[in-house]
Amino acid sequence: MIPPLLRHQSSLEGIINFSPEPPLETELRDHASRRLHSICEHFDTGIPQGDFSRPRLIRYTYTYSLSQESRDYFLHAFFQAVDLRIDGNEPINFEDIRSKFFDFGDYLFNNFFLPVKASTKKTPQPSPALHSAVQEAQGQGGQQYVGTGPRLSVLRRDCLIRDRHRCVISRKFDHAEAWKRRNTPGGARDDEGNLLENDPDDPEFLEVAHILPHSLTKVNKGGELDHSKQSALAILNMFDVGVAELIQGPEIDRPRNAITLTAHHHRSFCDFQVYFEHVANRDHTYTIKTFYPGYLVRRAAFPITRELYLTPERTIEPPSPRLLALHRAIAHILHLSAAGDYIDKIYRDMEEKGVQADGSTPLDRFISLAISEKPSSV
Repeated sequence: MIPPLLRHQSSLEGIINFSPEPPLETELRDHASRRLHSICEHFDTGIPQGDFSRPRLIRYTYTYSLSQESRDYFLHAFFQAVDLRIDGNEPINFEDIRSKFFDFGDYLFNNFFLPVKASTKKTPQPSPALHSAVQEAQGQGGQQYVGTGPRLSVLRRDCLIRDRHRCVISRKFDHAEAWKRRNTPGGARDDEGNLLENDPDDPEFLEVAHILPHSLTKVNKGGELDHSKQSALAILNMFDVGVAELIQGPEIDRPRNAITLTAHHHRSFCDFQVYFEHVANRDHTYTIKTFYPGYLVRRAAFPITRELYLTPERTIEPPSPRLLALHRAIAHILHLSAAGDYIDKIYRDMEEKGVQADGSTPLDRFISLAISEKPSSV
């Protein structure tokens, strides 16, 4: 038997039209926006204990869309989903649209927010080249991202060079690179020629972190994106029309979609607890903020303002402001709707409790999460 939530998810796929729509006239856009907010406000009764708010998930997904075109795209999809005319003026029968409204919130959650946050806690790190070669020679590896091993190795190399072998948040130097430079005449130095022994902090092992998760473009055994991945990329366009083109296929492993971080900051960033906010009128400069309470980040001293490093003549592309803005938007929606906490709870329950015999387990969520959570062996 298909759980109710997954039935709703499937039915909406036939209702929502993801093809491009003409832009809305200003008056119609304002009218539709007011109706969307009034509907969300009607159904917003707070955040149920142990759950998340669908009305807030919908409202903030619209609010944090990054362009007018994407907000128009969202309005078209929303009014199709709740079966209302986008230009309608008739009184809204809230009971008639209740189930469709909440189905739309669940559709966004299951097809985008759940897999984006929960399907990968960290970017896969490249295996040693020799080990990868042995695996490939033996036909090992199973279901993987196409070209994962070589692409991630190149990505790691390029990001470390571009970011001067330092974490972009803490500015700690890479431990592996510091060790390689141990026999340098006159002492090991960083990429700017400063003695590493004068660094205020010890080096740490650094990792490459994708801005948008690597799992979004994970292909199946046939080398194609399955339906759930296609839906996630379609919903991505509700945030910023055309942004999916920046991460499709091998584009996901370009330096513009990655930054260098310590393992600790990598986990926090990929968990959408740390985000980058662009500083107005300053290229490649961001204030880095967090949703963590103060007692968890006393030494990190958030917020932190950093100007990201660039390579001479831009030989390696910098992190994309567009993708960092999208990461920030997702982080805020997860936080403001409590969807992020809810996903964390599902994840903990899966690890600690499994499926409960008393029926208290949200089985549909477990199924959705299990479908997306098949980690690569990279």
